[in-house]
Amino acid sequence: MRIARFVTPQGQMTFGVIDGTGDKSGWTIEAIDGHPFGELARTGHRWSLDDVRMLSPILPSKVVCVGRNYAAHAAEMGNEVPKQPMLFLKPSTSVIGPGDQIRLPAASQHVEHEAELAVVIGASGARKVSRENADAAIFGITAANDISARDLQKSDGQWGRAKGFDSFCPIGPWIDTDMAYDDVRIACAVDSQVRQDSTTARMIFDVPTLISYVSHVMTLLPGDVIITGTPEGVGPIVAGNTVTVTVGDLELTNPVVDDE
Repeated sequence: MRIARFVTPQGQMTFGVIDGTGDKSGWTIEAIDGHPFGELARTGHRWSLDDVRMLSPILPSKVVCVGRNYAAHAAEMGNEVPKQPMLFLKPSTSVIGPGDQIRLPAASQHVEHEAELAVVIGASGARKVSRENADAAIFGITAANDISARDLQKSDGQWGRAKGFDSFCPIGPWIDTDMAYDDVRIACAVDSQVRQDSTTARMIFDVPTLISYVSHVMTLLPGDVIITGTPEGVGPIVAGNTVTVTVGDLELTNPVVDDE
């Protein structure tokens, strides 16, 4: 099932279920009553995807990020592979949806893309779950882009500012509740030029390990997001670029502009 958050032609913000196969031009979205967690109540109100504005599929209380979770990316950054997951946070205010603008701050002269698989936590949340029970905490999978001000990351010595600017966490375009996560293509293209192209099978710490590890540090609430690290090939983005992150059959596209 594909779960999205969108604005109807009448201007109402709501969650919905996307239906369709094959050519996306024929896909539709049906509004649901309330939140997508739990039993879904379809309303019967349906629109073409072309007639609605897609938003980030969830507004998490927090985005938990995993650094250096692909060996080749750690190597390209001149870092060692961590012995346990390396965690940092992005604020909820950094989250934007498909089509929204990535805004480059004047404080940075070197901003980069990082394509990532994102895990959305389900209705029961997660606290001190075992690796074996981690799948039960997953609501679904989506795509994310861990935008990073690389110069600030180096100069600050910690990552809060470099990773936390408004618009620095595109998520979407929807949540796939059925996607397998263990061997999924993950890629990033800038102006149609592919820069990152790998698979989640190359993660150092897999998804169940990450969920268990994070949940022993902090309680994961329903709708929280874990972004699971980026493969090699990260690179700069500048105003005028268009960035597309691919995770399986999910495509998350955002234009890049200078912040005013």
